[in-house]
Amino acid sequence: MKQGGVRYLSAGLITVAFLGGPVEGAAQADTILAADTILAQEGIYNRPFITSVGRTAIGGYVEGNTNWFKEDGLGEGFSMELRRFNIFLFSTISPRIRLIAELEFEHGTEEIALETALIDFRVSPSLGLRGGIILPPIGFFNQNHDSPNWNFVERPLVSTEIIPSTLSEVGFGVFGKFFPGKVTVSYDLYLTNGLRDGIVVNDQGRTHIPSGKSEEQFGEDNNGSPALSGRLAARVPGLGEVGGSFYTAKYNTFVIEGDKVDDVRRVSILAFDAQTSQPWGEVRVEVALADIDVPASLSELFGDRQWGGHIDVTVPVWRPRMAGYPRHSTLELGLRLERLDMNVGTFSTTGSNIFDETTAFVPSISFRPTSDTVFSFNYRREWHRDMQGNPTVITAGYQFGLATYF
Repeated sequence: MKQGGVRYLSAGLITVAFLGGPVEGAAQADTILAADTILAQEGIYNRPFITSVGRTAIGGYVEGNTNWFKEDGLGEGFSMELRRFNIFLFSTISPRIRLIAELEFEHGTEEIALETALIDFRVSPSLGLRGGIILPPIGFFNQNHDSPNWNFVERPLVSTEIIPSTLSEVGFGVFGKFFPGKVTVSYDLYLTNGLRDGIVVNDQGRTHIPSGKSEEQFGEDNNGSPALSGRLAARVPGLGEVGGSFYTAKYNTFVIEGDKVDDVRRVSILAFDAQTSQPWGEVRVEVALADIDVPASLSELFGDRQWGGHIDVTVPVWRPRMAGYPRHSTLELGLRLERLDMNVGTFSTTGSNIFDETTAFVPSISFRPTSDTVFSFNYRREWHRDMQGNPTVITAGYQFGLATYF
């Protein structure tokens, strides 16, 4: 895709034009909302460049960081990277139809991908149709992953190793929201080309759901059985939002030219997320459990159950007045705790526990001159035990990150 980025962008936007998609409110209501009122469902439209536009607008975000880490006392020194440069395109085609697309450049031009390219068609606030390259609504992070919205340089482990964020798939579906009393209830339901064989057959040497992603899934499904994903969430004014979501797909190629070549194997993910924004700070929680069909001959080495979770707490401690900047300037302290188990269970031969577990502790100091820009300094300490439970490997280091919308 490195050499065909423009071709994929054009093809993606053309594909989107032929697929239906949802919009959940009049164009005048699609402006940026306050953090304590925006739904996770609306994450792809909660971006500054959409605040006041005519028919079409272009924006994006850039993210860069430094790294200095040691593993059991050994390291490779100090390094810097421009991790992401993402370009957004948004257009209000009509009061009921809108388009949004995102082209991502990772690590300079090492990876170029059309991450989102979808059309939404609003029937009513309670029903919208969506089609194109979409972000399946697994948990909170996959649809709300823009770096300027986070005070931590690294993405949560559960959101990259269990939920393979950022996960983009071609498909279509419905979404909307209801308003029983003061509560806002949102729903999403989509059919997409699903993950592929790489979940088990990969270079990781273990079950690895993100390895099931492939550029080929943007052109066709490898087994003719679409993935199904959905999320149901409720937001209570003054409290926050809680959501439950799922993703399930037959991931392997089991029929070739009409001949059965393998048993059907399925991957399923269940996720729970919650977030609240209060005057004293913000809390975000996400937990996911995955169940993967693995060939019996590989069951000792490849996990068929995985789980992970994280909790982020961010507290503002100082709101300085800076010349030329609004009162939104904030110095924040944060803490992330996360846990990952890539192989839940025991060895059948010995009955002993299978490890392959990671625990991480990440304190953060962040400064936001505006709500759209964040400077973040993180210390990350990570404990990892391999599958056999050998002595814990400790990785520790410092990161400084910068991310901003434009």
